[in-house]
Amino acid sequence: MARVALAFSGGLDTTVCVPLLKEEYGYDEVVGVNVDVGQPTEEFDEAEETAEALGLDLHVVDAKAEFAELCFDAVKANATYQGYPLGTALARPVIAESILAVAEEQGCDAIAHGCTGKGNDQLRFEAVWRGSDLEVIAPVRELGLTREWEIDYAAENDLPVEAGDGGVWSIDENIWSRAVEGGNLENPDYEPPADIYEWTAEPEGETTIEVTFEEGCPVAVDGEEMAPVPLIQHLNEYAGDYGVGRTDVMEDRMLGLKVRENYEHPAATVLLTAHQALEDLVLTKNERSFKTGIEHEWSEKAYEGLVFAPVVDALNAFVDETQDVVTGTATVKVAGGNCRVVARDSEYAVYSEEMASFNTEDVAGIAQADATGVAKYHGLQERLANEVKTGVEKPEVVADGGAAAADGSVDGGAAAADDDPATDDTTDAE
Repeated sequence: MARVALAFSGGLDTTVCVPLLKEEYGYDEVVGVNVDVGQPTEEFDEAEETAEALGLDLHVVDAKAEFAELCFDAVKANATYQGYPLGTALARPVIAESILAVAEEQGCDAIAHGCTGKGNDQLRFEAVWRGSDLEVIAPVRELGLTREWEIDYAAENDLPVEAGDGGVWSIDENIWSRAVEGGNLENPDYEPPADIYEWTAEPEGETTIEVTFEEGCPVAVDGEEMAPVPLIQHLNEYAGDYGVGRTDVMEDRMLGLKVRENYEHPAATVLLTAHQALEDLVLTKNERSFKTGIEHEWSEKAYEGLVFAPVVDALNAFVDETQDVVTGTATVKVAGGNCRVVARDSEYAVYSEEMASFNTEDVAGIAQADATGVAKYHGLQERLANEVKTGVEKPEVVADGGAAAADGSVDGGAAAADDDPATDDTTDAE
């Protein structure tokens, strides 16, 4: 009996995939898998109801803890993509790994998803799955299905779905972020209405939040220790009440498409801001500078769904090495929808108030006058380079790109003879 595991959310796409995997691909049994990375409870209730109506064997996997650990890896790497904290991109590999595990446990021959051929998720899922021996199937992409066709097909076959799921927007939610797209939001000139936001309130009032880190990982908020998942959920609610964590961005997808996305990410905003502030206090200039490049590469690979790639292991090794001293507290003030650092403290601070003070005559035994020699040498190469450039006469550039010689002739004139039509063996047909 041929079995296929399907990433099943209970939405239109994956619901339609259930009968199509049997009719078009010849599978005898479809095993549904729904992975919990922090979606609303009602989504799981709806998925279970739909699965029951379809006679689908549905497995629900709780992967919130694993996902939260990856989110904290993102914090240590200060990971953002085009200005916003990664959320959906981080969740997809975790979901894909969980689905693959169920597929192998259930003895499936193949694994399938309901992604279209235009988005990023097809690539993120398959980057994980194609490392297995299972066949990978993408019915929506491979059969060229449109949403209109799916709606008609569902109606003709009495499938338990509502057209468009009855929603105006396309929403993806996990504990780290909430993404909203589609509808009028596809017009970059359209101002998002207030009702697209659920995690963040209209900015009002202000408060301060102290985050405690141990080796780069958040461990407490305002002195109260929390496990990763509750900590993230607490900050989403707490900071979200002050309007923190909204992003409206024109995002460049992996396939080259530019799309408009709206995100909510209160906890991610607070934690990334606080973590960066603590790093600024404890890391050296060279560490901070080099780590910036590492962070960019980490973020790019995470956006592509490649967090399990060997190169990311190498990037993590460097990041983890820097995090040994990222222990301490950072306090942020949230007000008017903004989040800014107002205090930071660590026993590993690469900072001396005494040395930095304008009232100190010398620094570590070095008097101010000792800096005179350094000041004289600073910028020496640049001064020499500018003098050289000022004293060199630039050649005059003529129309054909050659340089005018002193006698008025053009350098490279001999080469022009090679372009004589009478001696050119090439033809337009070539």
